[in-house]
Amino acid sequence: MNRASCSSSAPPATSAHGPCPDGVAASVEYVEYAVAVLGVRDVVVCGRSACGAMTALARRHDLSGTQAVAGRLRHADASQARATRAGDVDALVRHNVLAQLADLATHPSVARALAQRTLTPHGWVYDIPTGRVDVLTPTGHPTALAS
Repeated sequence: MNRASCSSSAPPATSAHGPCPDGVAASVEYVEYAVAVLGVRDVVVCGRSACGAMTALARRHDLSGTQAVAGRLRHADASQARATRAGDVDALVRHNVLAQLADLATHPSVARALAQRTLTPHGWVYDIPTGRVDVLTPTGHPTALAS
């Protein structure tokens, strides 16, 4: 089975949030090539427990000295707004994975493949301490994939 993956903290270059920081577009280029040229049938956006970026966002760390990081985290503002409890890193990670899947679906090659039903997007969250992988449903509720 052909698969492509991209980091949950990397929004597509065509994100509704505007131009992406350097390095982020490369992830989208890989996915675009995989979908349009290689015929990849599955794309996985995988977040992980204790994600440093989501922890910084959830706990409102001062990132004024790291402008590239702060700029990249602005793409997760919508995820932060959806998390019901302030500071809940696990919820923020889940919401961010779902937001990245939604953003990825706006990329032309991905949108085309989704419309043709030749591509299946997957949202996963890897729990480092247990090794468990939760599969996210569109509502954000996890179901265990493996541990």
